[in-house]
Amino acid sequence: MTYTYTPHGVCSKQITIEVNDDETIESISFLGGCHGNLQGISALAKGRSIDEVIAVLRGIDCRGRGTSCPDQLANALEQIKAEL
Repeated sequence: MTYTYTPHGVCSKQITIEVNDDETIESISFLGGCHGNLQGISALAKGRSIDEVIAVLRGIDCRGRGTSCPDQLANALEQIKAEL
């Protein structure tokens, strides 16, 4: 299933996440933000469980914003988990 999330407080404008039936991540793409870093995060998350990625990314801060693109991805995954 494919989900779209609008992040808040970061440079990225949209996160698209494809999740498999077993709650593993198939793919992630970001619109905007630091392209190379976000490609790396997407590649590292692929094939991992939603819970594992949330645990690793939750609370990462970018320049004192209180959030970051990885933290916003964790928010998105928590919303997805609640829907499953």
